[in-house]
Amino acid sequence: MESQVDLPIPAKLVQVFATEGVRYRGAFGGRGSAKTRTFALMSAVKAYQAAESGLSGVILCAREYMNSLEESSMEEIKQAIRSVPWLDDYFDIGEKYIRTKNRRVGYVFCGLRHNLDSIKSKARILVAWVDEAESVSATAWKKLRPTVREKGSEIWVTWNPEKDGSATDKLFRKNPPQSSMIVEMNYGDNPWFPDVLEEERQEDLRNLDYADYAWIWEGAYLENSDKQVLANRYVVQDFASDLWQKADRLLFGADFGFAKDPSTLLRMFILDNSLYIEYEAYGTGVELDDMWKFYAGKEEARPKQLEEWKVTDEAKYPGIPQSRKWPIKADNSRPETISHIKSQGFNIASAQKWQGSVEDGITCLRGFKQIVIHTRCKETAKEARLYSYKTDRITGEVLPVIEDKHNHCWDAARYGLDGYIKQKSKGAIFF
Repeated sequence: MESQVDLPIPAKLVQVFATEGVRYRGAFGGRGSAKTRTFALMSAVKAYQAAESGLSGVILCAREYMNSLEESSMEEIKQAIRSVPWLDDYFDIGEKYIRTKNRRVGYVFCGLRHNLDSIKSKARILVAWVDEAESVSATAWKKLRPTVREKGSEIWVTWNPEKDGSATDKLFRKNPPQSSMIVEMNYGDNPWFPDVLEEERQEDLRNLDYADYAWIWEGAYLENSDKQVLANRYVVQDFASDLWQKADRLLFGADFGFAKDPSTLLRMFILDNSLYIEYEAYGTGVELDDMWKFYAGKEEARPKQLEEWKVTDEAKYPGIPQSRKWPIKADNSRPETISHIKSQGFNIASAQKWQGSVEDGITCLRGFKQIVIHTRCKETAKEARLYSYKTDRITGEVLPVIEDKHNHCWDAARYGLDGYIKQKSKGAIFF
């Protein structure tokens, strides 16, 4: 084999396997992302490299549950090897085994739940690949990691997230080990995403609750719909760019970010008692002097402002059409910010707040027949799924208290609906 070869792997996973000196390599995300197929292929490449270097050992392929080889990654690995001629020539593939023809490296398949203790007796583990790792317990990880102890040995992990805070999620997504390269992979990262799956994805986007769709295809957690503020009230879909012209007006709402919080601007309209959200601007660390870029983009820049436009701003600040033309309602807690943005040529003013205005705003949002979020508004759709009530840490009971996170787009939506939100109590309070 030549020293360099072309391998059919997604570009996003190149960095995972090209980075040297890494013990933990992994990928998480939704279906159809090619992560399992790629890790299967690269396990064969790793076996080839080890055997050619004179090493002997095993590639351990594990899952939490595996009662038979039919439930293992064996068939995936066989297909991956057969897809690359020089690998196919190098391996001896039988009905119940896979090994290099020189017999230096072979595959071992096992379930962690019932066979974990026996793993210690296996031959030298060169790579331990744990697929479908979402359900792997903390105990299993504690036992497996020190078992893979050979010099230069690696642990690979692939999983479809389900529970926020699962053992695998905590270990490899929330706080990954220092020597690790973990990426998120979804269908859009797979250049060979098949047409048959695209049909399935589109069908799910049309018919499933968006939270379920996001879990299947976008690597999101499987959320408890009872705690979601906007559960069963929104859909994510395309609609005509001129549909807003049938509405009475456009609505713009803005929320200001501080520190790590993002700034947001939404363009919306109301039609047939449905709220349509068709454009979003979403950015962290946007400087006050750059707010005109963030809101308007290059197309609606003033002549003098164009002198400040940089080549790198093109992708960073796409802007929202007609943001200069229509009134913008914004968070009234920063009047100096509103004043500065107004000086940049925007018709922006404070939205009213009062004690209970957040709850009243949510009542208004849930009162629409439907909230339709355009597919280009990815952060708004994401927050719609994550905007939640708190739950009791012990019992899991949903509490009547809204979590102060994943709400930046929806705060902007509430501000944009200023005047449409009915106040339950009397007297506006500005704070």
